[in-house]
Amino acid sequence: MGTHAVDHGLERVAAEARAALVREIEASGAWEADPVWREAFEAVPRHLFVPYYYVGALGGFERLWGEERDPRRRERWLRGAYADTPLATRVRDGELISSSSQPSLMAKMLVELEVTDGDRVLEIGAGTGYNAALLAHRLGDELVTTVDLDIDITESARQHLAAAGYHPSVVTGDGARGVPERAPYDRIIATCTLHSIPRPWLAQCTPGARILAPMATGLIRLRVRDGGHAEGRFLHTPAYFVPLRGGSEPEAAHPHLGGLPRRARDHELFRFLISLTAGSLDPREALALWERERMPSRERYGITVSGETAWAWLDDPEGPYSWPLP
Repeated sequence: MGTHAVDHGLERVAAEARAALVREIEASGAWEADPVWREAFEAVPRHLFVPYYYVGALGGFERLWGEERDPRRRERWLRGAYADTPLATRVRDGELISSSSQPSLMAKMLVELEVTDGDRVLEIGAGTGYNAALLAHRLGDELVTTVDLDIDITESARQHLAAAGYHPSVVTGDGARGVPERAPYDRIIATCTLHSIPRPWLAQCTPGARILAPMATGLIRLRVRDGGHAEGRFLHTPAYFVPLRGGSEPEAAHPHLGGLPRRARDHELFRFLISLTAGSLDPREALALWERERMPSRERYGITVSGETAWAWLDDPEGPYSWPLP
């Protein structure tokens, strides 16, 4: 980014906005289990990672950026950079392809990743580089790797990270294949929605590693036993991310729900079940199960990966309700 923020004395506004964001995240309870992350959010300047972003406007998107001539618009850009909301950072042909996630959700995910000093972390989906900076602040540059399929995204992330004083490994490649040359990893975190669990990730993990990833409007947290087996449950937290792009990820199925009662098709937890079981469970069968089980919450569901087989389940991996994953 340019020098307007310095030339026009917006450092104070940035510091105030960052402090307000930290207080808002703290009030949400996101890092109660690991308050060390507060220091990272206090230290890493988010505005350096979003020199421009898009906000919804009539008929499309409005671009805000740090090089605005109007000082009021520059301040609007700067304050917006510290709002506890996701920011659209790349739009192609009217479609969102990259964003900076909601900071309080990022904080929640980082806490749930359960990192400890010395852990090697792989991030799938470089985005703006902000999440990699938070990880690098906590663990050190040499222990953090972030990967993205789009060279424009990785180049921008690398520049943003350098501007903020961080230098983790930024790799251009298919995130579904991992980054074997930097393995093994103690933690893998994805910032893009999956439709299946890529097997190369397990092979690149140490025994006992954690994988945290968005799937089916939720967050799955897996414990890796070895290169062929992982299992875990969903968190209760809803999560909506752009899909993982790459050759190893199948297209998501979108079953038609028009014939179902509105109370079901508009319910967040029913849509979670439909997304999780897409291609395996007929929507009417899903409705019958959902009503019979009294609208089960996300944390009752889990995923098991064993060899070439993977399945989602309700309550028990060996119980009566299970569905194959791609």
